[in-house]
Amino acid sequence: MTFLIIALITLFISYFLFASYRNTKDIQINKINIASESAQKNASLSILHLSDLHLENISLTPLQLARKLENEPVDMIALTGDFLDRKRSIPKLLPYLHVLSNKKPAYGIYAVLGNHDYVLKGQDLADLTDVLEQNDVHVLQNESDTLTVNGQTINIIGIDDYSTNRSNLPLAYQDVQCGTNIVLTHDPNVVLEMQGYSFDYLMAGHFHGGQICYPKAYHLAKMGKLARQNRIKGLHSHNKTPFYISEGLGQTGLNIRVGSRPEITFHQVPVSSPKSA
Repeated sequence: MTFLIIALITLFISYFLFASYRNTKDIQINKINIASESAQKNASLSILHLSDLHLENISLTPLQLARKLENEPVDMIALTGDFLDRKRSIPKLLPYLHVLSNKKPAYGIYAVLGNHDYVLKGQDLADLTDVLEQNDVHVLQNESDTLTVNGQTINIIGIDDYSTNRSNLPLAYQDVQCGTNIVLTHDPNVVLEMQGYSFDYLMAGHFHGGQICYPKAYHLAKMGKLARQNRIKGLHSHNKTPFYISEGLGQTGLNIRVGSRPEITFHQVPVSSPKSA
């Protein structure tokens, strides 16, 4: 009888782990259009958003990523951190970057770093940022870049990782011009600290949609106010301004997901309502 119970428990655990691993291959493609009805006829920016690749635990190959993106034109690519946390994973990043570079986005590829990236120190961290920059990715660490899209000024603002106390809002905004402000950051909790720093849209990741939800992601409670409010994925707003939290592509710890799925997101962002910084 004891042997039978042990066998059943073992079978259940094995099936649970298999099903949870299979979930990591179930990539969701989400399309978000934040344009209001009054903005539908005005200029917009099509942004491909990827977050949290976690190359130590990712079930999507570069070839599979290329196939999922092949029929999706984009104007810009946004990468919101947590690429990896081990030096030996840096070469694994290259084929993914080649896929993104081959999309030839008219307004470039922008990235911020996440808390796992900052596990790397010194030269290892420099090697990661060098690989990104050498493959046409603009890494923004509390800084901004300015684009002109159909005559409209667009500020791409990269706020460094909030969870590791690297966010510096005055520094990130110091060169921002009057225009549409699109913010990239890893930990979305920073949105709650941005009084006086305007944005029109913000993209982040960090929470993995809970990764393992049973039925809620109780383990995320320590990860800030947004997590405690169960705002861990999808489209939200703060002070009537929209922001998006990606569930990410990779996993941390075990390569499993329960109640969440890896995500590729396409955002259609209007660029016709400039604000001052």
